[in-house]
Order: sequence, then structure tokens, then C-alpha cells
Amino acid sequence: MECNQVNHVSPLNLKHPFEEQREAYAGSSVLIAPRCAPLQRTFFGVLASPAFVAVVRVVAWLLWELAGLTGTAATALKAAPTYAGIRPTCSEIILRQEVLKDGFHRDLLIKVKFGESIEDLQTCRLLIKQYIPTGLFVDPYELASLRERNITEAVMVSEDFNIEAPNYLSEESEVLIYTRQDSQCIDCFQALLPVHYRYHRPHSKDGETFIVINNPDLLMYCDQEFPILKCWSQSKVAAPCALKSKDICQWDNMKYRSVYENVTLQVPVGLTTHTFLVCSATLLVTILCSTLILVAVFKYGHFPL
Repeated sequence: MECNQVNHVSPLNLKHPFEEQREAYAGSSVLIAPRCAPLQRTFFGVLASPAFVAVVRVVAWLLWELAGLTGTAATALKAAPTYAGIRPTCSEIILRQEVLKDGFHRDLLIKVKFGESIEDLQTCRLLIKQYIPTGLFVDPYELASLRERNITEAVMVSEDFNIEAPNYLSEESEVLIYTRQDSQCIDCFQALLPVHYRYHRPHSKDGETFIVINNPDLLMYCDQEFPILKCWSQSKVAAPCALKSKDICQWDNMKYRSVYENVTLQVPVGLTTHTFLVCSATLLVTILCSTLILVAVFKYGHFPL
């Protein structure tokens, strides 16, 4: 039944319990109003309710955001430049520092791994510029011996260097290490550097101190340019082209990701409360040993008259 339809019924049919009736004079017909009028009022009332309006607003906002994200992604894809020979994402270089051995004489092992095959990098050389903190030192005479035995290729940058000075009288130094390709990993390079602890000032309470070895600078020099190198290069650094070369090359300072933020070494130090005990024991031992040496010299020595 249509909502705008009006039914003409007899007065005999006015007993229906669900219909509204309007009676006229006797003998006339009665107009019966259909029930769709209350339904229309209910429907439009729901549409005008605050809850329904809030739901409509939420749906509209979600559709708007979805359209905005889609448009942004499409714009980004259109705006992203593409270059022939350069990958959309650059693989990262991973650097790892480890300290080998125990005691006051350690070995610093540095490993570098490229995130992809380095077939294009066969003509490249890798140089590590390691900063040595004041609590450590590198023996230049030991480095010369290792170079002669072809164990490592490292050279001191600092000329004024005292290996006997304690840490509070020394300065930070620099070492250049020419890395070698790892025989067990085609995409890896490694370098080995012997380091030694310096003497530290005694403490009043805590019997230990810490030395922090920061991450080095990673330098690369290639005989030919290739696009992927632009992904890693940050700046240019002047350094010798090779260990025994006097020529200076412009090396690329490379970006990399370090496995560790830095390397921390724990060093035992003396306590100031033990000063009197240590000095007294040292003096007694020195006197005793000197006396024994003099007795042995006079007893077993042969002196010409």
C-alpha cells in the first residue's frame, strides 16, 4: 500500500484495533489514515538524531583520510626520481669492532661487511682511520715489525708520541689501517691493531676505570666511479693512497651502521688508600734485593789488585 493512498471504507469496518478513525455524519464514508505516516516520522527522526550524524561524520572522515593517503602515495611515486644504474634503496655497510685477548695487551679486530656483492668494488681500497683514546697506546715499533711480517698494514699518524706517558699526560692519537679482504667472506674486509693500556691515576674508592673506543672513520678509494658509491659517500678526506706511497688521494668518507655504539674496556687501577703500604713494601724489597746483590758480588766476585 502506498503512503499517499487514502482508502474509503464503510462504517462497518471501523473496528480494526490498529487503525486511526475519523467519523463523519451518519451515512457518510469515513477516511482511514494509513500507518505509514508514523513510520515516516520515525525514519526522519533517526536521520536527524545526533548519534546518526556522528556516525556519518566518522565515515566521511575515514573516506577523506583514505583518499588523502592514496593521493600522497601516488604523488610520492611520481615525484621519486629514478636514475639508471642506481638502486632505489642503498644497501648498508656494517662495521663490527671486537677486542681480543685479556690483560693489559689487547688486539682490536675491525670487520667491515658490505650488504651486497662487491663485484663492482674489486678496484676499491678500504682504509680505517682509528682514533686511539688517551687510556691506550699503539707501539709504532710493534707496527713496523708487523708490517715486515705482513701481518697488518697500519701506520701512526701522530708524530709526537710517548708510549711511556700515563693517560693523564697523553693525548689522543690516530692510526691508519689498510684493510684486507676476508678469505672466508667475499663481501668482507678486516684489520687487526694491537693496543696496550696506559698507567692510570689511582682512585680513592673505586679500583677500576673505563676506556671507550669510539667508532672509526671508514674511507674508500676506487679507481673508477660507479653509481652505488654515491649512496655511501659523505665527504672527501685526504690520505695516502697506499701504505708505502707518498701520493695523496681523495678518499670517500663512508656511511655505515655499527653493530656496537662503541667498545668499552675495563681497566683496574690502584687505590690511594694503599699508597703507604705499596711504598713501604717497594722500599723494603728494593733494599733487600740490593743487599743480596752486593753480598753476592763481594763473595763470588774476583777483583784485580
